Amino acid sequence: MAQSDTVTRILDTAEVLFAERGFAETSLRNITSKARVNLAAVNYHFGSKKALIQAVFSRYLDPFSERFHTALDELEAHYQGQPIPLEVLLETMATTVLAVPAERNSLKVFMRLLGLAYSQAQGHLRRYIQQQYGDVFTRFTELVRKVTPELPDAERFWRLHFMLGTVIFTLSGLDALRDIAAKDYQEQVTVRDLVRRLRPVVVAAMNAPLPAAVEEGNHGNAQAS
Repeated sequence: MAQSDTVTRILDTAEVLFAERGFAETSLRNITSKARVNLAAVNYHFGSKKALIQAVFSRYLDPFSERFHTALDELEAHYQGQPIPLEVLLETMATTVLAVPAERNSLKVFMRLLGLAYSQAQGHLRRYIQQQYGDVFTRFTELVRKVTPELPDAERFWRLHFMLGTVIFTLSGLDALRDIAAKDYQEQVTVRDLVRRLRPVVVAAMNAPLPAAVEEGNHGNAQAS
């Protein structure tokens, strides 16, 4: 078996098991057994479980980061310094996200992995994502800031993460939601149908009025200054 085939088999197996069971619950022996490779092969190619987890994410995030930068370049050229509408930014991100898993495993696996990155104690993974891909997410956040200037930075942070949580929950539970839609509402739903339905919801969430406590805090800060 060629070296590249071994690496691919390990990564393919690891990402599915991580998505199904979680990072802590999936041992290297679980992975080697299902991938039909020995533990020495994992240690040789990756060195540690942490490095393997990071490599699983890089297969999705490397092409995503490259394509999203290109897409944002095109948007900035089109809008020529004007704020890019929020729905356009979100649609562009969604389109880019949907394009990447088609080359790897599945959208469901990718979304579950993203959810686990936030919900499980994997500080090394969050640091890795920030170090390797922070520039593209910072760029996106800055574009969102320009089109939502009325939002305090802290409020924008929370709303972006609420949006992310909504998207991850919806797309990682895609199969179950499709089954419910078909059984209860006789709807056959594609991924792009879901994205079209998600878009106005998350745009409305980002543009929702500020909570009273936040507005009072802003008013108090303005008076103090």
